[in-house]
Amino acid sequence: MVGSRFLSKTNKDKGITTIPVIVVMLLLFSASCSKENKEVVDVEFDPNQTYTMKTTEVASLISDSGITRYSVKAKEWLMFDKAVEPYWYFPEGLYIEKFDTTFHTEASVQADTAYYYNKKGLWKLIGNVAIENLEGEHFQTSLLYWDEKQGKVYSDKYIRIEQVDKVITGVGFESNQDMTKYKIFNSTGIFPVKEAPADSIRTNQPLQETPLEEKLEEKTQEEDMPMSTMIPLKSK
Repeated sequence: MVGSRFLSKTNKDKGITTIPVIVVMLLLFSASCSKENKEVVDVEFDPNQTYTMKTTEVASLISDSGITRYSVKAKEWLMFDKAVEPYWYFPEGLYIEKFDTTFHTEASVQADTAYYYNKKGLWKLIGNVAIENLEGEHFQTSLLYWDEKQGKVYSDKYIRIEQVDKVITGVGFESNQDMTKYKIFNSTGIFPVKEAPADSIRTNQPLQETPLEEKLEEKTQEEDMPMSTMIPLKSK
């Protein structure tokens, strides 16, 4: 009787001690399985190609030193503030007006595509670029740079300038940012308005867009050339 009680108690103890061992083994097994099935995915982030902010239907006024200087309108505005060379991108067109200190429009600019490089204060306008200055003169080209810090506008592409009585065409152009003092480096013709070639920018000068990764270190430099080929068109 005593022996049977002792054996019963012992077997009961063995059963109790066996259960925790099985539980621990199951936990270890499940943990090892979970480690084997875990998959780590590396997601590459390219700050030069991934925008940090997107704005649509833009109509904004931009101030400089507390004075409103620009009006910007665009269908889409992408900001790449984490890029090596931070920039804004306007893939669906841009329209800009520049104001003087009394809020009068000094110039207007529009383009099919535009980039603005924040640190350099440099605009890059691409595709059917059209400018009108305060005097009502019209400028057309396929590529134009606007350097705010240096206060100048320039291009090394074909350009067409329509004045009141004549049209001037050429390759290579530089101006002050008000577009009132400018020169063409290689003039290709001066025509009365009625005889000027029509829409030369679209038909003869296909757009060649510069890749995004360029840092614009190629800021156009004036080549050494005879002064006869550098034709100043304004000298106010």
